[in-house]
Amino acid sequence: QVQLIESGGGLVQAGGSLRVSCVASGRTFSSYVNIVMGWFRQAPGKEREFVAEITYSGDSRYNADSVKGRFTISRDNAKNTVYLQMNSLKPEDTAVYYCATRSTWSSTFGNWGQGTQVTVSS
Repeated sequence: QVQLIESGGGLVQAGGSLRVSCVASGRTFSSYVNIVMGWFRQAPGKEREFVAEITYSGDSRYNADSVKGRFTISRDNAKNTVYLQMNSLKPEDTAVYYCATRSTWSSTFGNWGQGTQVTVSS
């Protein structure tokens, strides 16, 4: 089982930037080769939404409608850490941001962090 700890959330003004991080632990380093790390978010009163994901080799995929061009996902395999750099933030980006993992052979994210709050003021 993989444990995920997010950090870096906070309050930022519209147009600003923020980077959230997620550290994974509980597996040997070499076993993360088959782990895809991703970010989701959930705004009040809305369903949880996929934001982005990244493979061990750095291939990434984004929710194009919401964040592409403004958010960048990256991964430091030596630190078992995934980052989400968020630029040009909008009030509608306000949400709890969750880190999650899935195996490369599955489309289901089975391990989740506790979430970190990101609030964008207008």
